[in-house]
Amino acid sequence: MSDELILEDFLPYRLSILSNTVSSTIARVYDKRFGLTIPEWRVIAVLGRFPGLSAVEVAERTLMDKVAVSRAVTKLLRRGRLDREFADADKRRSILNLSEEGWRVHNEIAPLALRFERDLLHGLSDDEKQKLDVLMERLLARARLLGSP
Repeated sequence: MSDELILEDFLPYRLSILSNTVSSTIARVYDKRFGLTIPEWRVIAVLGRFPGLSAVEVAERTLMDKVAVSRAVTKLLRRGRLDREFADADKRRSILNLSEEGWRVHNEIAPLALRFERDLLHGLSDDEKQKLDVLMERLLARARLLGSP
């Protein structure tokens, strides 16, 4: 390793570029066909898997900023894609679920997202896909360790 920082070779930068490229590519589909932003889709996806979460819990599960989740939830509620109830014990805590319209959107996008993932990984062997998954998990664990107090 060199002591010189070459941005285009710097792993955090390369991961960011990869993530932004993949996200913006699929986001165009979400926006064009469904009028959704990435945060809105992530809220729909997580509530499709884990119904009945609060906005704070959605933020924790997705590692998204609470403000971004709040904006996405507000827009999804306004468009009839989410239902919100308030907890009996704590009226400040709202419980979010996909509405019928939210489920319709979820069930249309999920196959598109999975197809995009398959297309993205096309050309990698099963062994390479498995190694990529293991390496990503190890890097994530290491990043969390480095970021903890």
